[in-house]
Amino acid sequence: MSKQTNRAGQSAHRREHSQMRQVLRRLFRHKMAVLGLVIIVLFTLVAIFAPLIAPYDPIDLTGAFSARPSAEHPFGTDAVSRDTLSRLIYGARVSMFVGIASAFFTIAIGTVLGLLSGYYGGVVDMVIMRLSDIMQSFPMLILMMVLSVIVGSGIWKVALIIGCLTWPMCARLVRSNVMSIKEQDFVKSAITSGLSRPNIIFKQVLPNTIGPVLVNATFSIAMAILTESSLSFLGLGVTVPTPSWGNMLADAQVVSIFTTMPWQWVPPGVCIVLTVLSFNFLGDGLRDALDPRNTK
Repeated sequence: MSKQTNRAGQSAHRREHSQMRQVLRRLFRHKMAVLGLVIIVLFTLVAIFAPLIAPYDPIDLTGAFSARPSAEHPFGTDAVSRDTLSRLIYGARVSMFVGIASAFFTIAIGTVLGLLSGYYGGVVDMVIMRLSDIMQSFPMLILMMVLSVIVGSGIWKVALIIGCLTWPMCARLVRSNVMSIKEQDFVKSAITSGLSRPNIIFKQVLPNTIGPVLVNATFSIAMAILTESSLSFLGLGVTVPTPSWGNMLADAQVVSIFTTMPWQWVPPGVCIVLTVLSFNFLGDGLRDALDPRNTK
């Protein structure tokens, strides 16, 4: 009996390994997804090794006010003489951290609530979905601005605010998957064998919803980076002197800077666009690679 169990386990492991190779093969055939992944890895490395890469401390004053790009300052300096390139490099830390941390909160909350809603149904489903409807009925950016004023600014606070307000879409996605999965034979077999509900939900159902959740996570990171940039641009997210791509863009609110000093706002704008597009490309690639109907 134990030999048969071992053979079955080895066979299942080989199938999972084969499926993983197929997913990776389809993902790496998606050229835009590969490009997005390369850019994401590049920005991540820049964020990690910022102290080694940045030529100056991002909050130090160099004495060169609004200096044009030069050999000493490749991207020029801002209005208070801080090196733009150094602030851009350190800003990658803030944007990537806020994006990943807020996406973690979004996925964690949305997945748990979606699992409970889809599996239990009835009153539990009604309460969670009505809460989701209420949250989605508010203008999200305005609600985030209000909460930022109440709880204050800061990297962790911004990530938590974004994550706690953007879970409804993930919850609905997980709920719809769970409602179809729980009708399948392996779940019914687990129920008849006497497994506890938490065991069934988190060990039987959850692994079969990982694919859509991963795809949703990439889009959540992209949206979180945009949201953080918007809040910081308005002075309600990450505030100066801490560098953020969003608060660097705030300099463009001054007409003279916007028209005559593009080095102060074009680089962070380009970084935001590239990062958001890269996560969107990666999400598209993952969605296609994880689609069982895709045989290419």
